[in-house]
Amino acid sequence: MDLHSHILFGMDDGARTIDDSLAMAKMAVACGTTDIVATPHADSQYRYDPKLVEERLEQVQKLIGTSLRMHRGCDFHLSYENIRLALEKPNRYSINGRGYLLVEFSDTLIMSSTEQIFSELMSAGLVPIVTHPERNPHLVKDIKRLTRWVERGAFLQVTAQSLLGKFGPAAHRCCVSLLDAGLVHFVASDAHDTQRRPPRLDLARNYLMQRYGPEYAELLLEINPRSVLDGRALDPGPLVLPEAPKRWYQFWR
Repeated sequence: MDLHSHILFGMDDGARTIDDSLAMAKMAVACGTTDIVATPHADSQYRYDPKLVEERLEQVQKLIGTSLRMHRGCDFHLSYENIRLALEKPNRYSINGRGYLLVEFSDTLIMSSTEQIFSELMSAGLVPIVTHPERNPHLVKDIKRLTRWVERGAFLQVTAQSLLGKFGPAAHRCCVSLLDAGLVHFVASDAHDTQRRPPRLDLARNYLMQRYGPEYAELLLEINPRSVLDGRALDPGPLVLPEAPKRWYQFWR
């Protein structure tokens, strides 16, 4: 299940045409994805239009049939107007309108009031999921801040390609540090196309299975995302990591 994608055509810097959307959907299915959340940007560059999102979701869903279930979400930036609207209408931006909100931070600034904003959002029934902190130049250097956010009820989502080193060694190292600390709750594609940023989770699944075992991979890619789609509460705070799987030669030690 993929909680973060830019699969809807003509909404932002993701899919440009409906054919692009269909190609991304077919790739996602071929790589084992059963559900995908379309999360267009809501920021100073791209206006988020819930009605248009629903219309295009329905249009793409009809064309791809039942091979892939599509859901509504948003890549939410913490601007004054967005926060105001989210507090007034909590289901406007949240995934399936059920309370979980993907929050993306600017590369230029992390507001000092972020924790207070998170508190206000949670009081309104919105649970923040911080997207790809490993790719943010400020957050990648501030694991303590991310730990504090998680301890106070936020969740973290890292990008599948970051695990594989596609966003560089710093992003990969940050992903591993966050995973080892139990701070990652979801892995998603953040797909924009079928070439440079594809809607693939299969390779990340293999990585997680080899490093942490199949149960942990299922938790980050299936169990936790399903709870988000259904609007079920997740236990806050860091995850308890399973015992690392042994390699064949370790059994002889």
